[in-house]
Amino acid sequence: MLNILVCVKQVPDTTNIKIDPVTNTLIRTGVPSIVNPFDAYALELAVELKEKHGGSVTVVSMGPPQAKEALKECLSKGADRAYLMTDRAVGGSDTLATSYILSCVARKLGPFDVIFCGKQAIDGDTGQVGPEIAQHLDRALLTYASDAVMEDGKLKVKRESDEGYDYLTADLPAVITVVKTAFDPRYPSLKGKMMANKAVIPTLTFQDLPNIDPAKCGLKGSPTKVRGTFTPTHEKNGQKIEAESGEEAGRTLVSLLQKAKLI
Repeated sequence: MLNILVCVKQVPDTTNIKIDPVTNTLIRTGVPSIVNPFDAYALELAVELKEKHGGSVTVVSMGPPQAKEALKECLSKGADRAYLMTDRAVGGSDTLATSYILSCVARKLGPFDVIFCGKQAIDGDTGQVGPEIAQHLDRALLTYASDAVMEDGKLKVKRESDEGYDYLTADLPAVITVVKTAFDPRYPSLKGKMMANKAVIPTLTFQDLPNIDPAKCGLKGSPTKVRGTFTPTHEKNGQKIEAESGEEAGRTLVSLLQKAKLI
């Protein structure tokens, strides 16, 4: 029997990201949101482990009230419980503050045998929260997992690398970060959707975490400071070559490259 926690994040649709020019943080209110794709793969691995070995899967997210929709989607796909950490004091948290808060939530709701996280969130692309949670909780860390199985009471993962795959084994408890797997996350069943729609998602605030240090949370607890943001401009450079034959076009191209000192 495994007690599993999956940390998920509701992220803005990548085509609709907007930055607050004053705070330099993402504007989430009113912006279409999705479950972070890597977190969806992490949830699928967690649910598969539960189905094979028994136990339960808890999902937790930190964010505004609208993140409950992401949690309900996770419930419809096999999670057993879901909690939302939401408090004005967590607003503006960077990865270090976020991982600290989530580790406090894990202590509150656990203990957990395995904690799954996506390898990174597509709105920040830092890949830091999962490893930092492992550090806060002093647990074994296995990163870039594309599959996970239990063998002889140990967790074995297939880890993606530049040269192919590595197979790593760790004692429990452990933290796992997940990449895109060879199989897609399951679709919710009709029964799952109906149950998720009726589910009441409990919320957690600082009052529910008496041992949390407010100084390590929010903007005050975030050593990362965004000094400014900008949208890159895409300039169209180049020259259209007009020629009567391919041979003439080739000579013109070579001449242009020579003048640009590219050949």
